[in-house]
Amino acid sequence: SYCPSLLGLFIDGRFVRPSDGRLTVDCLFVCCCAGGVTCTIVCTAEAELSICTSSSVSAFKSWSALSCSQRAKVLLRLSGALVQHGQCLCELCDLSHAPCSAPSLIRLVQYYSSWAQLRDSLMPQWTPLGVVAVVLSDDCSFYSLMVKVLPALAMGNSVIVIPGRSTAPAALLFAQLFMGVGPPAGVLNVLTGNDITLGARVAQSESINYMSYSGNKQVCVFVCRATAGVGVPVSVSVTVGSICPFVIFETADVDSAVDAVIEAAFKKNKEVRWQLFVQDSVVDSVVARLQLRLTSMKCVSVCADADRLQVDAAVQEAQQQGATLLQSCTAPPSGLQYPPTVLCGVAPSSPCVVTPPPGPLLPLMTFRSNAEAVTLGNHSPHGQAASIWTEDLTLALETAKSLSVGVVWVNSHSVSDPCLPLSGHKDSGTCTDGGQQGLYQFLRPSSSSSTPLPRSVPVSMDYTTFGGGAPLPIIPDQSDVSSSPQSFLQFVGGKACKSESGCSVAVRPPGGGGVLAYCPDGGRKDVRNAVEAALKVQPGWMKKSPSARAQTLYALAKGLESKRRDLAVSINSQTGVSMEEAEKEVELSVSRLNEWAAFCHQVQGGGPLPQSGSALSLPEPLGVIGMLLPDRKPLLSTLTVLGAAVATGNAVVMVPSQSYPLPILTFIQVLQSSDLPAGLVNIITGNKDQLTAALANHSVIKAIWYWGSAQGCQYLQHTCTSPLKTLSLFCQKETEGPEGGLDWTRSEPTFMEELWRKAVQWKSVWIPTA
Repeated sequence: SYCPSLLGLFIDGRFVRPSDGRLTVDCLFVCCCAGGVTCTIVCTAEAELSICTSSSVSAFKSWSALSCSQRAKVLLRLSGALVQHGQCLCELCDLSHAPCSAPSLIRLVQYYSSWAQLRDSLMPQWTPLGVVAVVLSDDCSFYSLMVKVLPALAMGNSVIVIPGRSTAPAALLFAQLFMGVGPPAGVLNVLTGNDITLGARVAQSESINYMSYSGNKQVCVFVCRATAGVGVPVSVSVTVGSICPFVIFETADVDSAVDAVIEAAFKKNKEVRWQLFVQDSVVDSVVARLQLRLTSMKCVSVCADADRLQVDAAVQEAQQQGATLLQSCTAPPSGLQYPPTVLCGVAPSSPCVVTPPPGPLLPLMTFRSNAEAVTLGNHSPHGQAASIWTEDLTLALETAKSLSVGVVWVNSHSVSDPCLPLSGHKDSGTCTDGGQQGLYQFLRPSSSSSTPLPRSVPVSMDYTTFGGGAPLPIIPDQSDVSSSPQSFLQFVGGKACKSESGCSVAVRPPGGGGVLAYCPDGGRKDVRNAVEAALKVQPGWMKKSPSARAQTLYALAKGLESKRRDLAVSINSQTGVSMEEAEKEVELSVSRLNEWAAFCHQVQGGGPLPQSGSALSLPEPLGVIGMLLPDRKPLLSTLTVLGAAVATGNAVVMVPSQSYPLPILTFIQVLQSSDLPAGLVNIITGNKDQLTAALANHSVIKAIWYWGSAQGCQYLQHTCTSPLKTLSLFCQKETEGPEGGLDWTRSEPTFMEELWRKAVQWKSVWIPTA
């Protein structure tokens, strides 16, 4: 029966309710506020889903056909509507426990209306993706939703929103306000229901071109695994539940720092969990001020009985390990009220530090030096944000640069501005939101003729046994036999070496026949050794100046040119192309390395101007990247992606084409005589599936660039979730051969820029002023 407080779905520019007779309702969701019912919302069925995706496809054609100026005017009218109705929208957010301030929302719309106006003039070689699905978990804020929806709309995409339970009422109201300012019907649709299953069902529609998720890690893992193999790129922002360091140095204004940590931990942003690190020399002063501030605070609510049990258990265990409590009052024996609590003297390995419960708890730890503070701050698997308190600007900037987080606030916390890119580091996400950098996830190069992941139906596969077989013919290692054919070695830690297995595989020419050479059959142990070597050298390489990295790449290109004859012969014998084509590929490879050397000097960072204070926006390397390389143009493709990674400060573990490994094994001679630090570039040959599994399951690998089978792409999407890895996947058909697939000879600026963006993550440093 129809409920007066029932909110329907928002499809094709209007609310669709059960009373329309066109759609059916299977179940209802309840949005709770302070124990009461705010409203009930419809759960989407398959019929509504089909109508919604058709509407979005039609709306995309109309919306993207508008001029940039026309789309900008629509968004400007939306900002005017929010000025009039924003307070109502934000009150609805508060009722549903998804707070968002009206001024910040208006500022967000105004910012992206300007980018809608400037897209064609500043990014003329980029085009919108199509239909974008934005998925949120139940506990995510409305602002986190808007940070993804507005840039997608500004760039010309149509959007399907799958909000969580707390953001659903506000998302529906926002969609109604947006349609009131005149966009094409269907450009923004809202589907409500169970976010865990609904997001996966939406992704399986052939109309979806991209999916972006924001919320907690549990739902993130489910969404990534449920969409593995369907051919939809998925980016994630783990904005809920991240552990963030709050660092107070002895040079800080202690009173201001204590006031700020009380506000951050117990009053303001409940999506993150703060940990307090205090320098030894001021810890007594900080503790005294904390105790004074806590005495005036009341108990705060926890969400559920299960959360209260977790908080009680964490506090009890911390006390047993020697921690002391600072509380405003004694905790009630039961109920959902709990006093704000500081746990002093806990160890970094304590459970309340490693896996903090969802409640008003603030662990406090001490440090002696700046280096120790950085070590403690980086101890968490998350990398969302940090707050640093010191009057020494040099110390603040050095610490900010060393912390592996996406945003650092100096003498402030929890402030935001849409002009600053927010990039989740480590386990906090795989994409960048905000600023100009956050726009590119909703764009593709206009010159791109094909999608890297074709739409497909996920295959049934055993993820635990993927890569376990050895389909290549294995023979004893031939590296000590002084006879033809030649035996090659792999390259790990700056040295040519045998594989740990002690075996080699035969490499044959394209048409079959005799053995061309033998190459090592690498495995998990070889990957382990290569990653250890890369991890050891990458921090030093990252700190080198762009000029120093450029000179090293110029020297590598010169060394490559000196071996051009040997490399051309290996390409000719391995792939079967003519010597003329092989020499041309070597020449293009030399040119590509020189281009990346020049690109080192064009580091695209800067200082965007927020509404208050100053800010720095800095590109940083991802860390250690695993690369499983394509068959086409084996030398040129390898040096193109190698140059992108190394030029931006990364270390790499590369797996050459399983069908055409000889050009890269010949390239090892160039690496041996180069100036690259030992361990920066590692090359392992062997079974691609086996090495894919080894790279995917290594916790240190930060990103994987993969060219291979659809099954390999599906495996990586399913597996690279704990910890999160940034994936660049390209499905390579077995019939393509060395001349099929992506055109590596192209030299458009967007091609290089796209690779550069895949190799970096962003850090924003916020420096407020009085």
